[in-house]
Amino acid sequence: MEDFERTVTTWQLRARALELGRRTLVMGIVNVTPDSFSDGGQFFDSKAAIAHGLQLLDEGADLLDLGAESTRPGSQAGPQAGGAAPLIGADEEQARLLPVVEGILRARPDAVISVDTYKATTARAAIAAGAEIINDVSGFLWDAEMASVCAAAGCGVVLMHTRGRPEEWRELPRLNGDAVLVLVRDGLAASLKIAMAAKISAEAIVFDPGYGFGKRNEENFSLLARQADLLELGRPLLVGVSRKSFLGRALADLNGGKDAPVDGRETAGLAALVAAILHGASIVRVHKVRPALEAARIADAVLAASASSAAR
Repeated sequence: MEDFERTVTTWQLRARALELGRRTLVMGIVNVTPDSFSDGGQFFDSKAAIAHGLQLLDEGADLLDLGAESTRPGSQAGPQAGGAAPLIGADEEQARLLPVVEGILRARPDAVISVDTYKATTARAAIAAGAEIINDVSGFLWDAEMASVCAAAGCGVVLMHTRGRPEEWRELPRLNGDAVLVLVRDGLAASLKIAMAAKISAEAIVFDPGYGFGKRNEENFSLLARQADLLELGRPLLVGVSRKSFLGRALADLNGGKDAPVDGRETAGLAALVAAILHGASIVRVHKVRPALEAARIADAVLAASASSAAR
């Protein structure tokens, strides 16, 4: 494991600031979609999604990430070939999303809401509804207006690395050795440059390496092993490994040669979560909050002990 010095820093949001680095923050996922890979359709109804978000907060989630368009492998998310629009347009995305943002904030006015979108018009509407963070899986690359919308709002942003579009992922050439780390580092640096040009404060930015987003199975483990190197970019890391397909593939030899199904990846997800924290993550994005909280506490205790030993 690459050693790194965990530092305490601030993530500046639209109406408040979050302290990062003292302990790992847990971001609960609410998918308001009929086709998410992890819980497809379970929370598509707005009342069910609101109730689920409130339950995650009750379980101890520090913040919530709400998304209304699936970016699972093979989906038609992002700019399409020939300039065609994404399968889910901004109007439909907002019709799914905004009632859930508003409903959670009516019940819990102090909740910290992140919205997972790459569309500037949806980001603007979500911020007006009370969202404090925009989580852009494209790192500002799929919508030229997104950076200026976030700059004008003064919101927090998550810049994630995505390689290609979801419909292309299965056909992308394999990456060997450190190539995946270099690709992610350079991609995040390019997204940071766009953010800086739009005059977004560095303190508003968190990076996400984008596990599973255009990275093949073993490439994700190579990236995880070197993840701490991404801290050289100067901003904290948010990591989402919960239920990802590369975990299912790694468990195939325990599952009769078949990839473990989504509901059989929870323990593996916690193992990957701990590894991500020990390799520099300050925030983890998860489907189940309570087990993630417990795992994060143990990883935090290891890091605290390591820091204490180093200081002697």
